[in-house]
Amino acid sequence: MLSFAWISALVVGIVSAHVLQKLCFPYFWKDIFFFFTLCRYGVKLELFRLTSRVCTVLDRFIQQAHRIPDKPFIIYEGSVHTYEDIEQRSNRLANVFFQKLNVTKGDCVAMLMNNEPDFVCVWFGLAKLGCPVAFLNTNIKSKSLLHCISSCGAKAVIIGADLVECLDGILSNLLEHNIQVWAMKSHFEGTKVESVLDHIDAATDKPLPAILRATTSLKSPTLYIFTSGTTGLPKAAVITHLQSLKAAGGFWAFGVTENDVMYIPLPLYHSAASLIGIGGTIELGATCVLKKKFSASQFWNDCRKHNATVFQYIGELCRYLCNQPKTELDKVHSVRMGIGNGLRQDVWQEFQRRYGNIKMCEVYGSTEGNLCFMNHIGKIGTVGRSNLMYRLLLKYDLVKYDMMKDEAIKDQYGFCQRVKKGETGLLLSKVSALTPFFGYAGSKQLTEKKLVRNVFVKGDAYVNTGDLMAEDNEGFISFKDRVGDTFRWKGENVATTEMEETLGSVDFIQEVNVYGVEIPGHEGRAGMAAMIVRPGFMFDGNTFFEHVVKELPTYARPLFIRLQVVMEMTSTFKQQKFQLVQSGFNPSTISDPLYVLDYQQNSYIPLTKNVYKSILCGERKL
Repeated sequence: MLSFAWISALVVGIVSAHVLQKLCFPYFWKDIFFFFTLCRYGVKLELFRLTSRVCTVLDRFIQQAHRIPDKPFIIYEGSVHTYEDIEQRSNRLANVFFQKLNVTKGDCVAMLMNNEPDFVCVWFGLAKLGCPVAFLNTNIKSKSLLHCISSCGAKAVIIGADLVECLDGILSNLLEHNIQVWAMKSHFEGTKVESVLDHIDAATDKPLPAILRATTSLKSPTLYIFTSGTTGLPKAAVITHLQSLKAAGGFWAFGVTENDVMYIPLPLYHSAASLIGIGGTIELGATCVLKKKFSASQFWNDCRKHNATVFQYIGELCRYLCNQPKTELDKVHSVRMGIGNGLRQDVWQEFQRRYGNIKMCEVYGSTEGNLCFMNHIGKIGTVGRSNLMYRLLLKYDLVKYDMMKDEAIKDQYGFCQRVKKGETGLLLSKVSALTPFFGYAGSKQLTEKKLVRNVFVKGDAYVNTGDLMAEDNEGFISFKDRVGDTFRWKGENVATTEMEETLGSVDFIQEVNVYGVEIPGHEGRAGMAAMIVRPGFMFDGNTFFEHVVKELPTYARPLFIRLQVVMEMTSTFKQQKFQLVQSGFNPSTISDPLYVLDYQQNSYIPLTKNVYKSILCGERKL
């Protein structure tokens, strides 16, 4: 009788504890399992550090090529490339580079290539020589492209067959600085551009000695990926083996398996597609469908054709898909998960209503940053989740920020102030042995500018993410806005200072202030430039259009122009952006002359009320 009472009490206790846990800690077990998943992967990286025997992403690929040689690795435009195919071709390229390219282990080589299997083959071929590789953004031009190549100290440039014309205007400069230029194209005549393909057929596919690619340190650079950062020209973010291995575990952490098929429509020159996408596919031994360029009209047909189960996204990509005409096949697919960032809550909800209950896994983190949030719960509208266990691994804080003054709010002792739960604050990530910051190549000054020191105590250091975030009482973290001199448009970070320098070189422009404005129904912010015209000159929309198209990539071209007589300044003598951002581009409320970019007329034309309405209604293509 007594034992029955004890058993009953135990059962009641267990049930009560379970109910209490469900009510007060609903995410307890999901948090526990995810935390230990991260710890398992972290232990492997820690063993690499302790033993100085690093198994890099490339090493992992070679292992998979031996384990599953005949398994499809990359499917591209209907062609299947197995793990062995990519291994053999990258070996041939490695031997060509070893024999013909005047580089040695540790020398940086830049790549300017669109999405294609040879992007991966060239990348791995160079890595097999022990050469760090710099991924160049295929949208950048002239001066910016030259700056990127020189800033990472590249000894050579490998360029895709369809991008050779990007060298116009800078080829002679590259050759003058003894930077070799090789192209994935046959039979160059009368130029100093060397052909890779003229040598590849005669090259052996035998692997080079493993000692060339070997590394004993997780902190050794393996890639340079360019980011707009917050100021100036693009910066070469240093990507170490530690960062690339962490990113390669992203798919696995979210529960993706080797049986999944990943659909990758994002550009490989960004870290999402290359480090998480390709790296994650390799870590699992899975298959990826690589798209040269995202197409909203082809997206679901591609997924159905190749039985894709996971896809990578940015928020704008999902909005484009939601804007496609509805069909009876909208929910006829095998996709079960999307992994990406920047998905707005309204688009998230519409996407799932339209295409089914696809689990959307938001990831937050910058290319050069030392912090990552992962929304493993899948709560709509949040970029990640924090808890006590997570904070044991990563130290971050949200601090009060003055949007008008464009600076953190300090207390009487000169230290930052933490915001309360639910309040919006600037996200700072602590630099420590567990979360190091590797910064940018070629300039300690640029790296230092990204840091904030003496934040809470003398001597501490934090990475300034430039992002305003909020954390609710349950630990869910939401992205609110960007601050300072950067905004995001069409999936790219746009540095306003770079734009201002470019636009300011037009002869009739005296001063420029670039910022981003919100447009209903669009992710991010569109570029807008407040400008003062030089005395004695007139604003010329045709000339300005020609300059913008020639010098800036599509995403960085200002969509709107606002002509001012006086440029407002902050109390610290910085250009005032906050009020300009708030006033937007409505001609009914702005007395200054406004202009809009028009590709049909190849000019900047007056922004009238009718044009403004057509933009809001979505009738005008942006």
